[in-house]
Amino acid sequence: MKIGIIQQANNSDRTDNVSRLQSKVSSLAGRGADMVVLQELHNGLYFCQTEETAVFDQAETIPGPSTDLFGQLAGELHIVIVLSLFEKRASGIYHNTAVVIEKDGSIAGKYRKMHIPDDPAYYEKFYFTPGDLGFRPIDTSVGRLGLLVCWDQWYPEAARLMTLAGAELLIYPTAIGWESSDPEEEKQRQLDAWVTLQRGHAIANGIPVVSVNRTGLEADPSEQTNGIRFWGNSFVCGPQGEFLYRAPQDEEVDQIVEINPERTENVRRWWPFFRDRRIDAYGDLTKRWIDE
Repeated sequence: MKIGIIQQANNSDRTDNVSRLQSKVSSLAGRGADMVVLQELHNGLYFCQTEETAVFDQAETIPGPSTDLFGQLAGELHIVIVLSLFEKRASGIYHNTAVVIEKDGSIAGKYRKMHIPDDPAYYEKFYFTPGDLGFRPIDTSVGRLGLLVCWDQWYPEAARLMTLAGAELLIYPTAIGWESSDPEEEKQRQLDAWVTLQRGHAIANGIPVVSVNRTGLEADPSEQTNGIRFWGNSFVCGPQGEFLYRAPQDEEVDQIVEINPERTENVRRWWPFFRDRRIDAYGDLTKRWIDE
């Protein structure tokens, strides 16, 4: 399978952002991509640095303008496209939603982000209702895709449940970066932790992982912080955590990475983690904390 990934620096001109994405998707399709994965909330700036009710006007229905636009593109190019959208489900109910567009332009399925952060410059709980679709893979012409979104990537339970449901590939559209006041050594620790944990999901589940981040500096509209410098470093790794590709920090990227689905079967035969799981002993995982 040939996977195209797009790591882009966005600006306040949503029309320009989308136009550049369309051009890159077309280029990747022309170079043989079977599927293209876009970064989290790819149409505009990462608006969660502040809490502003007017931002809800950016949300859209699914189906809606973006699924129509990229659906037409997917149908013309005959490829699968993974979108990340600000979904308006109903008045007062909004989600951070990943959508898979099939090769014929139809919607194959969607996933609503389950874990919602609330940290300085990442005020997502103000905007997003937690997902309610569960950890269910989406069946497509290129395989069963395990869609998860950004903050979900820190939770091994999410990766495990998606894999146990039959996902053949874990995909994380992402928007994560540094606040500039952090010292350099702390920045490096954060980046290393982000990469290491996701490679760990690949290893523990014997499954490839695709993580697509944005890049560039996005200012804080409130000027309370120095904004977020998104750290790029989008990557694809195989089922033993081996890097198949890793993007640079400060550059836009449209890259094709080839994965071999048969390798998952071989790795799981060598490392039979699923055989040896003690499912009879894991009940306490459903508790918030284990009190003595």
